[in-house]
Amino acid sequence: MSVSTLTSVVPAVSVDGGVVSGVGVGAGGKEVGVRGSASGLVTRVVVRRNGSHVDIECLDRGEFLVPRLLDVTGHQVRVALVGCCAMLVAGDALELDVVVGAGIDLELVEPSGTVAYNARGGRASWTARVTVESDGVLRWRTASIVIASGADLTRDMRVDLADGARAVLSETVVLGRSGEVGGALRSRQHVTYAGTPLLIEDLDLTDPTLRDYPGILGAHRVLGTVLALGYRPGALPTPSATALAGPGALARALSAEAHTIDDAMHEWWTAWQP
Repeated sequence: MSVSTLTSVVPAVSVDGGVVSGVGVGAGGKEVGVRGSASGLVTRVVVRRNGSHVDIECLDRGEFLVPRLLDVTGHQVRVALVGCCAMLVAGDALELDVVVGAGIDLELVEPSGTVAYNARGGRASWTARVTVESDGVLRWRTASIVIASGADLTRDMRVDLADGARAVLSETVVLGRSGEVGGALRSRQHVTYAGTPLLIEDLDLTDPTLRDYPGILGAHRVLGTVLALGYRPGALPTPSATALAGPGALARALSAEAHTIDDAMHEWWTAWQP
């Protein structure tokens, strides 16, 4: 997707101790309201339309992520999710809430990947709750998440799409750093469209022996996924992609090395833009 940069931002827009306040000016001189609250455990991003301009209702810094407004063009908004500390270690519980208002096109940008470190007998969790209202669009290409040996991570993603809402998501999971087998991962996704389940998946990669079986991961340690939700993309690469029963599709790539699936992931991501 090609997104123009923000025309200007009034200097009053600032982040100070997790508080975001001020007014931005988007393309064509339209105001972009920005509000937020003090730091808490949950990172929150809420973007809605308010008449003719975009209202950034909430950019709340959480314990692990700081949302930063990058630019606004019309009703297209780009927000970066910037890590503010080392993560994920035993006891960490990252939580992220995202609301995309009606008619808003939101792109979430992750400047750096995430590593789940050796938990030394403990556990960590990553939870995202996403709501996309009617005619809203979410584009979220997550950076790679690496599950180091000894890590134990539970990853939960909940996406609720209103009728007419769309989302395209991409993620790459790497089991282990160089020379490692990789730790335990339990990844669950629950997606609804207009109140009806669209995709429910529970991926259990907690047992290194079982996940090496043929038909699961085999000798692969990298799993790349692109999801089109709320619409059916025009091209479904065979045999990598599967059409969902409802409006959507899923494409997956397996590899022993992360860089070998980059081209396929980029091709799907580009072709599947809503």
